[in-house]
Amino acid sequence: MKAGAQLPAAAPELKAATAKLETGPADGECLVKVGGDWRLSAPVPAWSGVLGARTATSVRVVPEDLGKWDTALALFLVHGRAWCVQQQIDFQVAALPANLQTLLQQVAAESPPKPLAKPAVKPRWAWADTLVQKWANQAREIVAFIGECTLGFLGVVKQPRRFRWRNCLVEMQQCWASSLPIVSLVSFLVGVTLAFQGAIQLRAFGAAVYVADLVGLAVVREMGPMMAAMVVAGGTGAGFAAQLGNMKVDEEIDALETLGISAVDFLALPRLLAVTLMMPILAAYANVLGILGGMFVATTMLDIPATAYWVETQNRLGLMDVGSGLIKSLVFGLAVGLAGCLRGLKCGRSAAGVGAATSSAVVTGILLIILSDALFAVIYNRLGI
Repeated sequence: MKAGAQLPAAAPELKAATAKLETGPADGECLVKVGGDWRLSAPVPAWSGVLGARTATSVRVVPEDLGKWDTALALFLVHGRAWCVQQQIDFQVAALPANLQTLLQQVAAESPPKPLAKPAVKPRWAWADTLVQKWANQAREIVAFIGECTLGFLGVVKQPRRFRWRNCLVEMQQCWASSLPIVSLVSFLVGVTLAFQGAIQLRAFGAAVYVADLVGLAVVREMGPMMAAMVVAGGTGAGFAAQLGNMKVDEEIDALETLGISAVDFLALPRLLAVTLMMPILAAYANVLGILGGMFVATTMLDIPATAYWVETQNRLGLMDVGSGLIKSLVFGLAVGLAGCLRGLKCGRSAAGVGAATSSAVVTGILLIILSDALFAVIYNRLGI
């Protein structure tokens, strides 16, 4: 450093911006004193914190030890002017520096002050209205998709050669292979559980042999088709949604539609027909495993011979009992296929959208299964089945 050179003067420290509220000389007047250095890079007071919920006839802003300022002070005053317009009171800034008043006039000329928007007060039951609207939109989507699938199926009936039979067979094989182990385990355990619960009550009356009737009817008419459909909804239905969702993310479905190929006819119908045809087979298989589960409990705990259990089951079950459950399974398979294909085709164009579509397909499929099962219960009761 050269001799006689002076070090640069240290930058003066900035004073904190202040805005004090005082009572003015006039009755009902609020006096706001602004001081310190107002910088956007430093904390500044907010107008809502200065005035709050106070009422006044007028607001007058005056400087007090005001230092350097930038647009931070201008924004503070713009918010104050908007507050005064909302309260319909006078806003006075005549005591402020001339350049600051000029800046405020230019801002007022560009954007006239508008009253601050009050937050909308939602009614107490607004969530119920939102939920109903969401369910209504989902119902409309399902009905529209069923209509598209119906038109596609009619086209297949007219021109069966245009249907992708090979892909349908592949989907049937995958549905069977992926669902068979879980359906076997779940159905057998359901039969075991029903036999346990029935044995506790029937043994007290000396009618343990009627466990075969209880398990057979419950499994064949209700639990077998229901459990098979639940397993397929969690596996095959979610798989349909994931496959179609990935195709939509990769814009493969858009490419098909650009070529004039219907995504419903080309992608949804083969999967829909495959799961619908495979569900009665899985339901019949689940019925057999459920009855075997009940037979296992009867032979090991109740000392009932397997032949006696089987004869009692045959005497109690009829063709109508078995057929009613298989008819249910057809509708359950249709519901699972509709839910999986619908959520896959309506998937968002992102990885998160694929995950949401997969989980939504499972929920929608199970909901449709339960609704259709309740409808079948009413119909069978009316028909005396």
